[in-house]
Amino acid sequence: MSQTITPATIRKSFTVRATPEKAFQVFTDGFDRWWPRSHSIGDAPLKTATIEPQAGGRWYSLTEDGVEHDWGDVLAWEPPARLLLAWRLNGEFAYDPDLLTEVEVRFAPVAGGETRVDFEHRGLERLGSGAGADRIRTGMDQGWALILDSFQATVAA
Repeated sequence: MSQTITPATIRKSFTVRATPEKAFQVFTDGFDRWWPRSHSIGDAPLKTATIEPQAGGRWYSLTEDGVEHDWGDVLAWEPPARLLLAWRLNGEFAYDPDLLTEVEVRFAPVAGGETRVDFEHRGLERLGSGAGADRIRTGMDQGWALILDSFQATVAA
């Protein structure tokens, strides 16, 4: 997986052995199957993670105590090529409806029936500046690496 982190953007690119249609489907409809249970917000363990399948939909989790936790919303739903999500979690991973960073995922066919996945989490400068914000961005970069490894493993299975 190639990756880049700047103060404003995390980028990761990799190839999966699947068509763009399948990769998009696993990323979206299969979101709950691959999202790591260790990466959740709220006080209780993660029960389910959901991306609603339309622009204007929600991106959220349900914890085992029955509480829904919004993460953001779906800004663009363009199967099988592109998904754009509003990430509205602040540096403490608490929902902030006034914060907007964007997670964009693109799925492009490549030779041999594989798909190139280009992931970008941008607008991270909105999380603040200074050493604390840099630590948050570095932690997010490491978190996205683990999360996207889980996605790749699920596509491969």
